Amino acid sequence: MRIVKLHTTDSTNDYLKSLAKEENLEEDTVVWALEQTNGRGQMGTKWATEPSKNLTFSVFRKIQQITIDQQFYALMAASLAVKDVLKKLLIKNVAVKWPNDILSDKKKICGILIENVIKKGELNAMVIGVGLNVNQTVWENVPRATSIKTQTGIHFDLQEILNMLLEQFHFYVKMLLDGDLEKIKEDYESFLFRKDKPSTFLNANKEQFVGIIQGVTDQGKLLLLEEDNRINEYDLKELELCF
Repeated sequence: MRIVKLHTTDSTNDYLKSLAKEENLEEDTVVWALEQTNGRGQMGTKWATEPSKNLTFSVFRKIQQITIDQQFYALMAASLAVKDVLKKLLIKNVAVKWPNDILSDKKKICGILIENVIKKGELNAMVIGVGLNVNQTVWENVPRATSIKTQTGIHFDLQEILNMLLEQFHFYVKMLLDGDLEKIKEDYESFLFRKDKPSTFLNANKEQFVGIIQGVTDQGKLLLLEEDNRINEYDLKELELCF
């Protein structure tokens, strides 16, 4: 495993994708930045953290064994890896807010962004970006954020947490490559935030409605049981959970 440690970069995902174009990367090449100035999440949302207090890193992984239609399984696997590490650190009430935010006590502690490398119409590799709040305890204009230190009162070594995460990533990548997709999906759905509870959502027109999260499709769409007793599928751009 190769780890490229940077003091500052705009985005570890972008840096790693550029590196992949310049050279033939070995498996599990990691770019870790102590400061990320232009980190982002799903749909271009920004991810800003204090320098040297949190983990912002990306992992390059060739993963030709799964198809483009199955790419959401990689996000589920990465979410489970983060969840396992947080559980080992005794973080309480860990849940995944669909599709890619990890919560503790209903506050965001981690975000994941996966970007695909497509060659000749097939999934060739993935860049898995992770932003994990570790030692930061104060956020400006972010009302629902927390960190490992906030939850435990303990200051952690970033390298130690990174090693734990990479070990768990390796475990779940093996599950992906072995084709154990059903187990990955089952485990991901079991810790979905607000699963099986009536919840309020906003649709694309900003209209409120009530639904109950049932799970996700293989492609990552959210399955909602609605008031007409029908289960409908929603993409990320089509609804927002109010909580």
